[in-house]
Amino acid sequence: MMKKLTAEFVGTFWLVFGGCGSAVLAAGYPELGIGFVGVSLAFGLTVLTMAYAVGGISGGHFNPAVSFGLALGKRFGWNELLPYWVAQVLGSFVAAGTLFVIASGTAGFEAGGFASNGYGDLSPGGYSMTAVLVAEIVLTALFLIIILGSTSAKAPTGFAPIAIGLGLTLIHLISIPVSNTSVNPARSTSVAFYADTAAVSQLWLFWVAPLVGAAIGALVWNYLLSDDEAA
Repeated sequence: MMKKLTAEFVGTFWLVFGGCGSAVLAAGYPELGIGFVGVSLAFGLTVLTMAYAVGGISGGHFNPAVSFGLALGKRFGWNELLPYWVAQVLGSFVAAGTLFVIASGTAGFEAGGFASNGYGDLSPGGYSMTAVLVAEIVLTALFLIIILGSTSAKAPTGFAPIAIGLGLTLIHLISIPVSNTSVNPARSTSVAFYADTAAVSQLWLFWVAPLVGAAIGALVWNYLLSDDEAA
């Protein structure tokens, strides 16, 4: 069990450090900045690389909503859910702290939003709470369907990390302007505490929406798309 939790810690650390790090350190330069597309690709690459690196140990969740959805999809034991959540959140916090130390090492540093998520005034595009809630639910549900489908017994073997990583990239391309993209409560939680905004007060949405979305995705897969996989 300790190897699984360590793998989830490391994988979530890499997701937050690589994904949020690309936004905090590399996205804002006028000439060299990677922009929304680069940040989207960075998040996808973190999952793709770590899924290959440690997915065989822990399943490569790196996300409390994914663990919840996989439990509902009967791919993961409920008894392991809470320990996975703890490992994922801890990995996220260590990553955010490390990123803050690096980012603050330059003159004139201001944390600003620090890659946090939000709605209303904290949404990059000024989207409402309802819009952000719907986007996060729908995108997390579809992310779970991608995960469950690409890792099913009938899917081609060895390609799941690619499908999942590209799926997360697409999710970010759609929703960075809306919510700065969460679909991952651990990713949202840690960076919010370093932001110079009210991001912490909006964290509830970035737990509720991904968990609801994960449940919907798992149920859709179980009853409509699984093609009696368990049989």
